[in-house]
Amino acid sequence: MRLRHPDGSLLHLAYCSNVHPADDLDGVAAQLERYTARVRERLDVPSLGVGLWVAAPAVADEAAADRLSEQLRKLSLEVVTLNGFPYKAFHADVVKTDVYWPHWAQDARREYTKGLARLLARLLPEDVEEGSISTLPLGWREGWGPAEQAESLRGLADVAAELERVERDTGKRVRLALEPEPGCTIETIAQACEALRGLAPDWIGVCLDACHLAVQFETGAGAVAALDEAGVSVVKTQVSSALRVDDPGSEAGRELLAGFVEPKFLHQTREIVDAGVQGTDDLPEALDGALPAKDQWRVHFHVPVHTHEHTTQDELVDTLGQLAGGAVPRTRHFEVETYTWSVMRDAPTDDEGLVAGLASELEWTRDRLVALGAEVL
Repeated sequence: MRLRHPDGSLLHLAYCSNVHPADDLDGVAAQLERYTARVRERLDVPSLGVGLWVAAPAVADEAAADRLSEQLRKLSLEVVTLNGFPYKAFHADVVKTDVYWPHWAQDARREYTKGLARLLARLLPEDVEEGSISTLPLGWREGWGPAEQAESLRGLADVAAELERVERDTGKRVRLALEPEPGCTIETIAQACEALRGLAPDWIGVCLDACHLAVQFETGAGAVAALDEAGVSVVKTQVSSALRVDDPGSEAGRELLAGFVEPKFLHQTREIVDAGVQGTDDLPEALDGALPAKDQWRVHFHVPVHTHEHTTQDELVDTLGQLAGGAVPRTRHFEVETYTWSVMRDAPTDDEGLVAGLASELEWTRDRLVALGAEVL
């Protein structure tokens, strides 16, 4: 979905396809017909954006990429951004910390990202010159040391050089966006600024995930100010909302939280304790007493963005305002990323339910951008 910012900039609104399991590009194409085309029809828009997740083994299949490009054209869909965070097996029965491997100190992560850049250059619409790829924030914090840090920065510099070659070869500009996430080597905006300051700023910036920002009790205004000071750009944003429980120590609060315990994904949990952020790597640890439960909990569980009760929707609205409400947009790529539909309480049990939920999220986000002055095209 395309919108026009008051300054004339083109804004792209999409949802991330990592909600749909697919092992190869033909599988991605099939899911686009099964779900995404129906979301577009439900929204009654001439074209709909989709942020693709493509597993590593599928990236280099050029023939399948051509078939996918034709499928996008046929279904009136467009791709301007890729989610390059999960490497593969994102829909395994248990994902947890496996999603952080390989990390940026490993060759496989660098080569995967280079392949994604070449793929995105092939898929970008003819009238769009710039695409974006979000990626993990170097790696999971445990076992990370100076050697891994140095090697990861070398890997990023190598990818920046490849992105420059991609633009020279194809005329398409692709930028990389590190996505701060709780528990990772880079989990806060301050850490992102420290790591990325001066590192290929024309090619590498951040993906501002609103759920992650809220879980760390950071604000959109604080994030934008810090990034501006460091000279780090917001390459894309993931429109997402976290689980929020104001009274986690009460019987009702614990019952609510217990309903979000599930074995597939990691749900980092945070609480303000003595004016600082304290946390656990997963929700069961917090419920077992690792957090005092005296104040609000925020949980890394992506919940539908159009839902207000027990979510950080207010924080999301504020973040969108910081990114799209000024005289000039801070980013032009907005990707709704609620990948947890299949593990939520009261999850849709059929295709139509999921299509309706995704459409509602996009409608809500579109309306927020319109309220900030954008015009739907």
